[in-house]
Parts: sequence; C-alpha cells; structure tokens
Amino acid sequence: MFNRTTVYILIAALAAALGLWAAQHFFAPPAGPSLPQTRAVRLFSPARELPTFNLRQSDGTALVPGELKGHWTLVFLGFTHCPDVCPTTLAEMAKAQKQWAALPESVRPRLLFVSVDPERDTPDLIGSYAHAFHRDTLAATADVPALENFAKSLSMVFAKVPAPEGIPADQYSMDHSASMAVLDPQGRMAGIVQPPFEPLAIAADMTALTQASPAAP
Repeated sequence: MFNRTTVYILIAALAAALGLWAAQHFFAPPAGPSLPQTRAVRLFSPARELPTFNLRQSDGTALVPGELKGHWTLVFLGFTHCPDVCPTTLAEMAKAQKQWAALPESVRPRLLFVSVDPERDTPDLIGSYAHAFHRDTLAATADVPALENFAKSLSMVFAKVPAPEGIPADQYSMDHSASMAVLDPQGRMAGIVQPPFEPLAIAADMTALTQASPAAP
C-alpha cells in the first residue's frame, strides 16, 4: 500500500515527465535542415557558436564573424614559409575548389587560409601566396593574441619553433594543426576535415552541404 510520501513522489515524477514532454513538443525550437551523409567532412551536432574575432584580410579589410556567413567555409591554419604541409594542402584544395566552381558564387563554398606567422606574413604576402594556388582562396592574419584566440575557438593550435643553432633567427618555423575546420552558413564551427585530404571527396561533401542548406539570415 502506498503511503502519502510515495504518492507525492509519483505525482512529482509524473508532472516532471509531462513537463518534459510538453517542452519537447510545444516549446522546442524547430529542427534545422537535415544534412547529408558526408565522407571527408566529420560534422558535429550541434554546431558551435564562435566567439568574436577580428582578423585582417589580404586586401586590408577586417574579417569578422559576419563575413563568414552565407557559405560553408573551410579554415586552414598555415604560413607562407611552410616547406611542405601548407603548399601541399592548398594545392590539394585547389582541386576541390575547381570541382565546386559551378555553384552560384553567392553560396559557393570557400577556403580561408589564416597565417599564424604575422611577423613575416604581411597581408599582401598572404594574398599573393594563397591566390597562387586558387584565385578564390581567402587569406587573413592578425596579431598573435588574436590568432591564438581564433585558433582556440576552432580547437586548433600553433607555436613558433626557433631556428636551430647556427641558423639565422628569422629562419624559424611554425608548428600548427594540419586539419581544417568546417564552418556552416551561420558562421558556426560545424565540423572538421582531417588529413590525408581527398579533394574529390571534400568537394562532393561541401557541394552536398551547400545544396542542402538554406542561406544564412
């Protein structure tokens, strides 16, 4: 036989269950569009809002969160003196960019190259470097604290590696994450692409995501 305390507990549990059911059915935000299955892009659920950032683009204009809305964007950290990973990645991504070139420019996926070596990489230099691989590649940089905050928001890292003894100090290198962050049309961190990169698979994923997603408001 139930005592009064047990009844109260059951009533409270039932009320909580009904409240949860009502919240899910009547007050939950509408579900977003269903995204396609991807092969190279690993999507996160839910996408993560990025904190405020302010980078400098190669043309001297500011790159702020609003500038990255309306497109699916791949973000790659690197530097122009990189001997292998950066030029290889940008060359591979140029193949992907050619694959999605037929999409309307207003929604076409974008590649953003962010230099983590502002000591040597001026805006003009990063622009020339990035555009040598593909004319549509965006390029940006900032001071080190701003770059550190931006990289951290993408779960990426970079660090300066001093030149070996006997080598001029300005011949230092940079260690940096080799993966690419994926931003959705709302400018949120929505996924990641990890090496080795497959240009055709990346292009197919980015095209499918673009076609399945409404433009950002």
